[in-house]
Amino acid sequence: MTIHKEGYKSIAVTAFIFAVLNLVSFYFISFNWPWLSWIIFIVTFGLLLFIISFFRVPNRKLTKGDNLVICPADGKVVVIEEITDVEYFKDRRIQVSVFMSPANVHQNRNPIGGEVVYNQYHKGKYLVAWDPKSSTENERHSVVIKNDRAEILVKQIAGALAKRIINYLNVGQKVEQSAEYGFIKFGSRVDVLLPVGTKVRVQLNEKVKGGVTVLAEL
Repeated sequence: MTIHKEGYKSIAVTAFIFAVLNLVSFYFISFNWPWLSWIIFIVTFGLLLFIISFFRVPNRKLTKGDNLVICPADGKVVVIEEITDVEYFKDRRIQVSVFMSPANVHQNRNPIGGEVVYNQYHKGKYLVAWDPKSSTENERHSVVIKNDRAEILVKQIAGALAKRIINYLNVGQKVEQSAEYGFIKFGSRVDVLLPVGTKVRVQLNEKVKGGVTVLAEL
């Protein structure tokens, strides 16, 4: 396991603040109320470990397959439904949504390999990620990857807690299936729009892993 580069600054700032807090606690509190100083240390140390876990990148054997759509994020499947896409395709699509809790890995991966043909950031609200309106009203970043088999839209959606979406892709870029393409700090939601007729291989409430779980079969 490694720590994602997007976490370096957050972890360093948090560690510095907690270190100062513990030094103050040691010099001004520990002599009269040692139990309180220990509580401060335990709480801040636990919070630091929790924040570090937000940015963990576990070692994984990635799944690949020309006829497969791989899950782009860790989390739980919260939506499988047919919708009308108004952003890019302008037709009916199967939407599969994965909710990422703060405890999940927050790295996002390409569901298929191919060429990036669309990349658009949208400003928006910060509704809770499980609200159906979050797909169209929240801050989000949409990408479409195209290959000989299909065009797949994958959408990073900010939530009430996660308000920083990071996307590394550019239009015209060739991408590899299951490779990293972005990061959502502190979790949220990822939507994948599939062609109607695609065989979905996951179920509602199923726990999935980015780059590993087969989301659908083309």
